[in-house]
Amino acid sequence: MRACVVGAGVVGLLTAMELQRELGASLDLTILADKFNEETTGDGAAGFFYPSTYFAGPTFDVTKQWIRDSFEWYSAVCWSDQARAAGVAEVTGYFFSNQSRDRVRNPVMEELCPEYRDATEDELQLIPGGARFGTYASTLIVECRYFLPWALHRIQAAGGRVQRRAVSRLDNLSEDFDAVFNCTGLGAAKLCGDHTLVPVRGQVYKVTAPWIKTFTYFDRDTYIIPNRHQVTLGGSRWLGNYSLEVDAHESAAIWERCVSVVPSLQAARVQRQWVGLRPFRCPVRVEADKALGSDTFTVVHNYGHGGYGITSAPGTARHAVKAFREQHRAGVGSCKL
Repeated sequence: MRACVVGAGVVGLLTAMELQRELGASLDLTILADKFNEETTGDGAAGFFYPSTYFAGPTFDVTKQWIRDSFEWYSAVCWSDQARAAGVAEVTGYFFSNQSRDRVRNPVMEELCPEYRDATEDELQLIPGGARFGTYASTLIVECRYFLPWALHRIQAAGGRVQRRAVSRLDNLSEDFDAVFNCTGLGAAKLCGDHTLVPVRGQVYKVTAPWIKTFTYFDRDTYIIPNRHQVTLGGSRWLGNYSLEVDAHESAAIWERCVSVVPSLQAARVQRQWVGLRPFRCPVRVEADKALGSDTFTVVHNYGHGGYGITSAPGTARHAVKAFREQHRAGVGSCKL
């Protein structure tokens, strides 16, 4: 089967890997993208595995399965000899809030995390002035700076081809491919005419602070996340904002919030500031497109993950390949599996 994955971010590469796992030698795979590795949105992400309660698939049960599948997939990498090369590591830390206990609890992650408990009274005093509510948890970090090149190498080693190429119409690919998987993130707004897909602008600092070993989350979208060679300080969420320019007022606000929670960050050395646009859609779109498909051509969409592409990509990749198989069982598309 001739298959094409459009998009080489974390969602696209994990979809490609899932296709190779499922279809094996019968698959002739090509990845088409105009951006790779450090050019993608994922490069600036902290890679923190923790879905928001507003991240949504078509149903709660489906969403929960996406997260479970993803956590299990990354965990397998984390405890393998590929962990360092792939940029996957375990991390522990705290969620604090003065607003509500609900802000420090996540029922999906509570079932998955190896450690997940209420913070002790002493732990609540770890931030200046203390916190009313807190949770201690262990989860995963997936740094795309390492993960994307690692995944791309594995795809190519398994026979996949890669082309740097912009795609303006999915149906134009029907002559060369039997199936197309659309993993274009925010690009799907134009490619599919999907006006429900909007950017959520985020801005962060990348700093040198090697003494920071645990993550800290606090109110007002404040977070401090240790990565391998840097610490990510954030953050912000601006729905519908397309600007990729660093905003000085936002920078000052992020710095002030993070230092107020972890005062030692005042001594951190700033490496850079970064702005990215998260592709937000509710619900995330993972489905076969019957309108674009035909007896010999199948299109499957997998986009709209917002700021949770890393967190959910293995799960939505599995769902996308399943949707492709179901489309063929229903008699649409006649390519050989």
